Amino acid sequence: MELAYYADYAVRLVNSEEPARGKDTLTSVEAVRDLFEGNASAARRAAEADVTRFRSVRARLRAVFEAADGGDETLAVDLLNSLLLEFPVSPQISGHDHRDDDDRPLWHMHLADHPSNATAGYAAIASMGLAFHLTEYGVDRLGLCEAAPCRNAYLDTSTNRSRRYCSDRCATRANVAAYRARKRLEADRADSTGLAATSTQRATATGER
Repeated sequence: MELAYYADYAVRLVNSEEPARGKDTLTSVEAVRDLFEGNASAARRAAEADVTRFRSVRARLRAVFEAADGGDETLAVDLLNSLLLEFPVSPQISGHDHRDDDDRPLWHMHLADHPSNATAGYAAIASMGLAFHLTEYGVDRLGLCEAAPCRNAYLDTSTNRSRRYCSDRCATRANVAAYRARKRLEADRADSTGLAATSTQRATATGER
């Protein structure tokens, strides 16, 4: 498993809330466990107290994305470093997969957490994954969706650093909104031009009399 994969943990947690829409899906132990996806053993550690703790970590991770999206590179790094210090992990070599041609393990790096609770474990791997993504691709690759009121977090892996939306759905919605705005502007300009022309014609006709 590539270490950058763990950055998705951060995105999933941040996007469990949509502040602008007043939505929050992180309201139960089951919701906390869902965030772990395929990591069933880690999910089983979740308890009622983790709901509040996860929300606290979520706010701190969102602050990292907000700082990056706002162009404050130093603040984004400082906020992420504080999470890394509080929730450490131990990189380990893992070989639970095998090569196609023989029975030898397919070695890869794995992040081993040593949590006192489910929140500590999740925060550790989410923060480390985000740190790997940041140092590999740059702070400006951490973004917040521009399709208001979404503001979901995303990781930009495009070749030309052009991503602006968290999903194709938001990109489509934003493009449609921009198209409609252009059409309204063109219509307003046409109306203004028509009114101006009518006024000129009336003034000319009055003068001729």
